[in-house]
Amino acid sequence: MRAQAEMIASLTSDPTTSPYPNSPIPLISDADTGYGGPIMVARTVQQYAQSGVAGLHIEDQVQTKRCGHLAGKELVDAETYESRIRAAVQARKRVNSDIVIIARTDALQSYGYDEAISRLRVAHAAGADVAFLEGITSRDQARKAVKDLAPMPCLLNMVEHGATPSISANEAKEMGFKIIIFPFAALAPAYSAIKTSMEKLKREGCLGSSKEMTPQALFRICGVEEDMRVDGEAGGKSYRGGID
Repeated sequence: MRAQAEMIASLTSDPTTSPYPNSPIPLISDADTGYGGPIMVARTVQQYAQSGVAGLHIEDQVQTKRCGHLAGKELVDAETYESRIRAAVQARKRVNSDIVIIARTDALQSYGYDEAISRLRVAHAAGADVAFLEGITSRDQARKAVKDLAPMPCLLNMVEHGATPSISANEAKEMGFKIIIFPFAALAPAYSAIKTSMEKLKREGCLGSSKEMTPQALFRICGVEEDMRVDGEAGGKSYRGGID
């Protein structure tokens, strides 16, 4: 998880479209349960922070956790959850980081709304920056959570076709949420596209990719132009002949 987070956190804004060219793109990473007791939670926060992650969320499920939108989740007690959050906050301070600590609770499904809100309030008192109520089941519940947790900023996890109704970014902002994440934003379309391509390859013996997707175009997407510039400025000869 840390290695993947570091790889993604190293991406920079597109210089042709961003008002902040070549600036880091803030990354929120899932830290699950923190991967153990307070020592492992602290290690997770330290490594995520050193990897350039902007924020991470830690939850109150047991170590062998499951997706928040699946039934049958098991949770640790409130005291164990609080210790995870406190360990994360203390670790952030020790490494002199500004990484955002997002407290997630899955208690809504198992223990009900009041217990879930109570856990998030305890997490806030322990130093968490943002509240993450997983598995919100209605718009009314979403609005109520934002109100009940104020002034703690709230994050909405927008898993389409899951437990939460589809809420747009604009609607979430109107409700008072400060952050919205879309976990399937890349995964779902990537799966569909890959599946379609593989079925075509099996059926017809060729992919039929877009004519614009040449090897050169793919490497340009991956940043070869910047590599060419760096090589040239250093007096290197690797790209003197170009790539076309």
